Amino acid sequence: MSWDYEEAQERKERLQREIAKRQKRGEKFEALPAPAGQKKLSTTFWGQAWCRNLESYQVYESRLPRGRSYLRQGKVYNLEIEPGKLSAVVAGSELYDSIITIQPLPKKQWQQIVESSSGQVGSMLDLLAGKLGDGLMKVLTDPDHGLFPKPKEIHFNCSCPDHADMCKHVSAVLYGVGVLLDTKPELLFTLRGVDQAEMLSNASSAAISDLSTGDGDLASADLSSIFGIDLSMDVLPEPPAKKKRSKKG
Repeated sequence: MSWDYEEAQERKERLQREIAKRQKRGEKFEALPAPAGQKKLSTTFWGQAWCRNLESYQVYESRLPRGRSYLRQGKVYNLEIEPGKLSAVVAGSELYDSIITIQPLPKKQWQQIVESSSGQVGSMLDLLAGKLGDGLMKVLTDPDHGLFPKPKEIHFNCSCPDHADMCKHVSAVLYGVGVLLDTKPELLFTLRGVDQAEMLSNASSAAISDLSTGDGDLASADLSSIFGIDLSMDVLPEPPAKKKRSKKG
């Protein structure tokens, strides 16, 4: 038992020396802080939705727990989310570079999501905070047609010697995305290559269209009572004629 502890301690010190060496060369090394003492890794709608979607795929089931443990131990560094790409350095027995590529969301699928959001997104703040109706949340999180990637759209590449399709290092990176989305939910839209503003503009356009076609609440309201004026008159009364001053002789 003591031998195992000494080996683990030696490995940890070796990793710290390697990190210090890279930092000296100018490389950044920022560990992704995972919430300590909490059962759930993520606390917001988008972070939790990402993790639930990840855990819904049985193909990942056997590898996910180890990756979650790595993340909790602070072994994921420099996690970056770009369009179609995740990258990070993960500390295992050595430092490993993990890259995950994710196919862009198909345009047709995104347009269906945008159309489904019509009139249901109050503001960008509401969207990013996950303050959405149940119907829209169901659309966004649908495993087949929603915003999250399916297993066939995800491809892994890690410098570790594990030849499994999903090693514990890329698993830790995937869980790290859920943690990062807690503070930067807009990165999910960046990852899938879509613009979240389209959902908002579509909602605004729908509202304007409703008003212009007379289907909105304002169109059917009693404008006289709203504004306190009588709109039943076709024309306004003419002002009284001014009296002519008589000329003194």
